[in-house]
Amino acid sequence: MIRFVINGKEAYSQQPAETPLLWVIREELGLTGTKFGCGIAQCGACTVHVNGNPVRSCVTPVSAAAGKRLTTIEGLSPAADHPLQKAWIAEQVPQCGYCQSGQIMQAAGLLAKNKRPTRAQIVSHMNGNICRCGTYARIVRAIERAAREV
Repeated sequence: MIRFVINGKEAYSQQPAETPLLWVIREELGLTGTKFGCGIAQCGACTVHVNGNPVRSCVTPVSAAAGKRLTTIEGLSPAADHPLQKAWIAEQVPQCGYCQSGQIMQAAGLLAKNKRPTRAQIVSHMNGNICRCGTYARIVRAIERAAREV
């Protein structure tokens, strides 16, 4: 049994150690905000935080979560009032919305370590999070807006 804390609550998984964390989060724990995109850590749709750092949960084995703190989009701000969530709405970022939880979690990792990132730092940090709808300019604007509010 693998124990960890997710979104502030103790949890455990009885899945084999090599099971991708994504499937434990979605199927075993029922937290479906984290999305499956590619399964090879290339798109970012599955991004969650492990001890405050963004990771691709589709390639992270659940055993890597043992004894750690995990945060999913559901736990970023239960009231949906995180500066990034508000900025995402204000900048009208989503089109289809599928990648947005991963985008927000990746951006939250940046703002947790760098309260005032430059545009170049934002672009560099978000590189690898794919948006099939191409809302990259709005994503950058939303992160800039959130950084001003943090």
